[in-house]
Amino acid sequence: MISDERKIYLKNIKKDKLFITISRIMILVIFLFLWEVLSKLKVIDTFMFSSPSKIINTIINTDNILLHVLTTLKEIIISFILGNIIGFIISSILWFNKKLSLILDPYLTTINSLPKVALGPLIIILVGANENSIIIMALLISSIISILNMVSYFNSTDPNMIKIIKTMGGTKKDIFFRVVLPSNLNFIIDSFKVNISMCFVGVIMGEFLVSKQGIGYLINYGSQIFNMNLVLTGITLLILLTIILYLLMELISNKIKR
Repeated sequence: MISDERKIYLKNIKKDKLFITISRIMILVIFLFLWEVLSKLKVIDTFMFSSPSKIINTIINTDNILLHVLTTLKEIIISFILGNIIGFIISSILWFNKKLSLILDPYLTTINSLPKVALGPLIIILVGANENSIIIMALLISSIISILNMVSYFNSTDPNMIKIIKTMGGTKKDIFFRVVLPSNLNFIIDSFKVNISMCFVGVIMGEFLVSKQGIGYLINYGSQIFNMNLVLTGITLLILLTIILYLLMELISNKIKR
């Protein structure tokens, strides 16, 4: 049986969550309302800042808008899956081989700090001006961060737990699969949320350079012809896509953690 105090506590938590959710929605609604009203009253320049109604109209009237969204979504999902697989495999190898980890650490840090857009022309020359270049651009961003984060998580595992496995005659493989992975599972899942945002950055950067489809292409094309409605429409679609994927990752991570 749940005590009355516990029921009150859980009820208050639900109230707080509901209040936070409603507050978030209200902030968005008020922002969109003020944006639309100020644009109608000519307080803000609709040529530069558009308006919610114009963005909706652009979404409805732009040819193949769904194709552009699906193209970007496909590139993000592919780069996200590959980036996490590559990150997990390489970080596991580096955990098993400490010397190799120390040798590669400065190179991984350097690559991570290097602006990936600077490598764009080289990637295009090597791979070609196609979808593969976009995915590689995203992988360069997401996989390196994934490797650095996972190696950090693995190395911060409780040393006492590792000693217990060693005293019981466990091998390094036993330590990794029985202690390191279970201890850091929540951190690894949470890092997926970071990786999905990094994939967004990489994909949009790649689409700016080579794509003829995708949300990044819409934004780039809109800026070239000074169509701010199209630019802000692309940004709006990116925000919506980010929210949807983040909520999906949140749902999946919560189920796995349970």
